[in-house]
Amino acid sequence: MRRGQLISPFGVGAMSTLVNGTSVVTAGLDAWFKPPAGSDLYLEEFSASANDPRLLRRLGVEELRLPPDYRTRSQYSEGTGTNTNLSVPVLRFPGWSFCPWSACRRLKKWPLTLNEVPRCDSQLHEGWKSKPTMHQVPFVAICPAGHLMDFPFAEWVHKSPDPSCQGSLTLRSTGGGTLAGQLVTCACGASRNLGGVLEGALDRDGNESSVLTEALSPVSVFSCRGSKPWAQEVLGFCGQPLRGALRGAGNVYFPKVESSIFLPQGESPSPQDLIESLRRPQVYALLSIMVQLLVSPPAAIIRQRLSAEYLLGYPDDVIESAVAELFGSDQYVETGKASSSTEDDLEPESSWRAPEYEALRTIQDYADLKTTNPGLTGETAKYFALVHRVESLRETRALRGFTRLRDSALGLSNGKDLLRRSHENLEKPWLPAYVVRGEGIFFQFREDKLRSWESDPKVVQRIVKLNHRREELAEGRGAPTLLKISPRLVLLHTFAHVMINQLIFSCGYGSASLRERIYVSDQPSSDETAGVLIYTAAGDSEGTMGGLVRMANPADLSKLLSQAMLESEWCSSDPVCMELGKTGQGPDGCNLAACHSCGLLPETSCEMFNRWLDRGVLIGDHEDKTLGFFSELL
Repeated sequence: MRRGQLISPFGVGAMSTLVNGTSVVTAGLDAWFKPPAGSDLYLEEFSASANDPRLLRRLGVEELRLPPDYRTRSQYSEGTGTNTNLSVPVLRFPGWSFCPWSACRRLKKWPLTLNEVPRCDSQLHEGWKSKPTMHQVPFVAICPAGHLMDFPFAEWVHKSPDPSCQGSLTLRSTGGGTLAGQLVTCACGASRNLGGVLEGALDRDGNESSVLTEALSPVSVFSCRGSKPWAQEVLGFCGQPLRGALRGAGNVYFPKVESSIFLPQGESPSPQDLIESLRRPQVYALLSIMVQLLVSPPAAIIRQRLSAEYLLGYPDDVIESAVAELFGSDQYVETGKASSSTEDDLEPESSWRAPEYEALRTIQDYADLKTTNPGLTGETAKYFALVHRVESLRETRALRGFTRLRDSALGLSNGKDLLRRSHENLEKPWLPAYVVRGEGIFFQFREDKLRSWESDPKVVQRIVKLNHRREELAEGRGAPTLLKISPRLVLLHTFAHVMINQLIFSCGYGSASLRERIYVSDQPSSDETAGVLIYTAAGDSEGTMGGLVRMANPADLSKLLSQAMLESEWCSSDPVCMELGKTGQGPDGCNLAACHSCGLLPETSCEMFNRWLDRGVLIGDHEDKTLGFFSELL
């Protein structure tokens, strides 16, 4: 597993499957960075906080840490034991396992540890040379508050939240291929199938609940017990309704990831390549120790301790100045303390991204953010105020919590509480993060043309149904507060999707190699924003060799835009896709004319989980082409 996957999609509390088929859950942050005997720990090496005080303030923490990477002592030429044999623990889950032998099928609950191979000890296997290995059940129970527990087989079969019977259980398939064909039986004679346990229901007040919570017992409600197996807490108090789920289902884990694009802090007098070299994790860790001991270490000591070739050619005063600048601007601990987000409210997304928008629409020349202006042709100048090549950028992504059952709102403090067992004895609040470097293209739309288009009554009327759907979701499911679903938002979001799809075919990128970042505001003020950043999702050889930024050249961009709009004019599912667009389709009915054949992307590429999309705002529908912002290109 790559380090970045420990932020998303396999962060704390997520379930995954090992190569031997064992289902596990990623342990909480309390268990990270626990070196074994004989290994020294230097946390400075894992700091991802440098140069990103904005994200620290937003999350209200003092440090961001890269997930530990596993390394052996032999991987160090000097043979030191620093940060060796570090790993992120996982725990076996679910605990319930069943015997695969058809004559047995015994159910048994095993501890979370992986130290013991679960083997069936039923009397039916007496005399066997090797008793069969038990297989984990595919069912778990989840709640909207993020808790996760073993499926309550004993409670379900006895129809009681607190059964007194301790008889052995079996799980058999009676055929049919449905949950109703899965039969749980107790030695006392009680039996019950699992029909409906994954479905929702309505409680006595007409609110959404679950079959598992409402139907487990005829006399009482079986609610969530607050189980957090990733933190080794199996009992607690919650009270939320429980929903049965398949352990590999998509609704078991929704990570909440906050990301930030590096913003320059001012003109740097030091060479940027030197600053970049000094920010390398291991180098930065050693410099941190020297600065703590000497405050302003002389160049001679820096050269001696680092013994690095990249210091050659730089005078002593330049090296000392670069170190002073680096640690003068990277006082992330104090910055994080100074003005953090409130415990439960994050700064609105539009105002949070406003500084990024301003930085991207100006020329920057830094190692972590470099933009150039290739100019526009007459055709593209009709729609865009400017297009910038983002030749290098740095993005930091931090995990701040997760939800289950649905991607609902999550308070900052509640999310942090889910990631660890306790905040006591924590020297400094921290969250796991990952740094990605890449490249991209930034589009700023022409405000005059945008205002004229979005004021058209036909365009406004087309988007009304999406706003109604948003209000229904927000009221019924506690969905995250979003900007008003305006024509501007739908236009920019759909534009990003069709351009990414076209770049995939034109440049040969993988379908999940590109990401979008939308800058939009519909507030009536002088600083309205309307921008789209399309950038590489990972800093590897596929996305940092100029293949993407090259497409921002005027001639290439004009062809790219025209081709993208032509491809959007007709979907392979049309006329069905365009007709369904009149009533809503896709996830939760949140799209108009957009489906898997034309407008959707891998969820890792989309900021809004493939919602709020409509080809009609780009090129119009089959009845009225004037609805489209880019209809003149057709």
